[in-house]
Amino acid sequence: MSRQCALAAQKANSVLGCIKRGVTSRSREVILPLYSTLLRPHLEYCIQLWGPQYRRDMELLERVQRRATKLIRGLEHLSYEDRLRELGLFSLENRRLWGDLIAAFQYLKGPTGKLERDCLSGSVVTGQGAWGRVAGETPSRKGPGNIGRHLAKYEPAVCPGGHEGQQHPGLYQE
Repeated sequence: MSRQCALAAQKANSVLGCIKRGVTSRSREVILPLYSTLLRPHLEYCIQLWGPQYRRDMELLERVQRRATKLIRGLEHLSYEDRLRELGLFSLENRRLWGDLIAAFQYLKGPTGKLERDCLSGSVVTGQGAWGRVAGETPSRKGPGNIGRHLAKYEPAVCPGGHEGQQHPGLYQE
């Protein structure tokens, strides 16, 4: 994942350079919306999938945000944390944690939009995460194009700790 982080930082740095060269105003009202719409998406796109695992990768991405907040007139002398506080922003690490918590909650909530309280207690349905596996079959590693064919082999699992016959969409078992 270090390569993915380096590529994201490189792209974000090039966008930041374009903003720096192309925009003469350094006011908060100009730089902050440009940062939020043009730069930050490069740093956060699919971050739950390829999120940085090493401290140096996190610092590499955070350095881009440091440079962007230094562009704003009047905040150059403040520390990074003070600049974030003044602008009402969070560090990228906190935003990743926030996104991870939201993704976990949405997964637990499921497609029904309701958090099934009974589904949070009890044991794991298959021990293989949210997707079960047909006995004797190895999972396909060919990508998402084959997922429909593989999902057809699974049946919805009964919600652990749930009522008899209650099914929970999103959980599958053998």
